[in-house]
Amino acid sequence: MVERVLVTGATGFVGGAVVERLASEGPCVPVAGCRRRSVLVPEGVELAVTPSLGPDADWIGALQGVEVVVHAAARVHVMDEPEADPLEAFRRVNVEGTLRLARQAADAGVRRFVFVSSVKVNGEDTSSRQPFRETDASAPEDPYGVSKREAEDGLRALSAETGLEVVIIRPPLVYGPGVGANFGSLLRWVNKGVPLPLGAVTQNRRSLVALDNLVDLIVTCLDHPAAAGETFLVADGEDVSTAGLLRKVGDALERPARLVPVPVWMLRAGAAALGKREMARRLLGSLQVDASKAREVLGWTPPVSLDEGLRRAVGPLRR
Repeated sequence: MVERVLVTGATGFVGGAVVERLASEGPCVPVAGCRRRSVLVPEGVELAVTPSLGPDADWIGALQGVEVVVHAAARVHVMDEPEADPLEAFRRVNVEGTLRLARQAADAGVRRFVFVSSVKVNGEDTSSRQPFRETDASAPEDPYGVSKREAEDGLRALSAETGLEVVIIRPPLVYGPGVGANFGSLLRWVNKGVPLPLGAVTQNRRSLVALDNLVDLIVTCLDHPAAAGETFLVADGEDVSTAGLLRKVGDALERPARLVPVPVWMLRAGAAALGKREMARRLLGSLQVDASKAREVLGWTPPVSLDEGLRRAVGPLRR
């Protein structure tokens, strides 16, 4: 039984949800890794002031007595990149920072390191292929995906050297209460009744994962003996088209999504003219994952359906 778990990125979308789950269900003591002492944490949670994630960070104080690290902190993918050399910026945090933490964790006697990676390690699109699997050759296409792959490679090498048990989890798009970025915008647009030109996008398929499902798999991997040394893709288990997803969002909000059936070729052309090809690929293309390995190896199934996950995600909009 795990007794102390350090969660990095404990004020973030995923890390915060992991801390709340551990605090509410126990029996372990979650240690919330935060950069400010003024952060309020749930009852039963220990606060550890942690350094910025980077190659020179000192984690020794936060790692005292910790048996498992859940590493959810990262430099995340952004649409408008401010750095002149994005790959170097991602590597400094997501690769060098992660490996610095993992090395110090191994030295401190931490038994297991659960790394929240990304499906971007696999690639960006499955429109002309089968769903991604853990055994596929990695094919990241952007600096964020490259940094996550390099971090995974470094963790596996460190595990072989030190015996630190490494578990890697690759989620696709994660949604839940408070979700931001483009998905959060879609929720708000549907809630406001904004007409969206996506009614004809019915042939693509996207895998998503509810925040509660991702957290449940992370918690399962804290001490499951079969998880050590493994990589898992994770998803809700129901893939949907963009139009189908927006209709389900409307159902969750109890108001119909207003979808205009603009032909897909016209949407692609318009996006290209506006320099929005990547956004168009996410909305119009497919990205599916085969998450059966977690079921086969761990006996894990997602506890929350897509419909229920969406109802929880739109909850703050309905208040």
